[in-house]
Amino acid sequence: MTKDEMIALMAEKSGITKKQATTAFEAFVDGVSTNLKKGDKISFSGFGTFSVSKRKARTGRNPQTGATIQIPATKVPVFKAGKRLKEAIRK
Repeated sequence: MTKDEMIALMAEKSGITKKQATTAFEAFVDGVSTNLKKGDKISFSGFGTFSVSKRKARTGRNPQTGATIQIPATKVPVFKAGKRLKEAIRK
């Protein structure tokens, strides 16, 4: 599903215009991004939890040349599905 398809679905299901759905979707994405950047955890009961995980610096290898490279430490977004979401896709 693409962003446009999700916006169309949101507009249809909620009875709002696509423009309003676009605004709502972008506000949701911005809210999640902003709070994750601050280091907050975002939890939606039954749906899931967004959080930030820290990856340590490590040594890697360039697959083309075989040269050793240093991969810096980084933060990555993580999503853990909630119980209702897991059950919904199993059926």
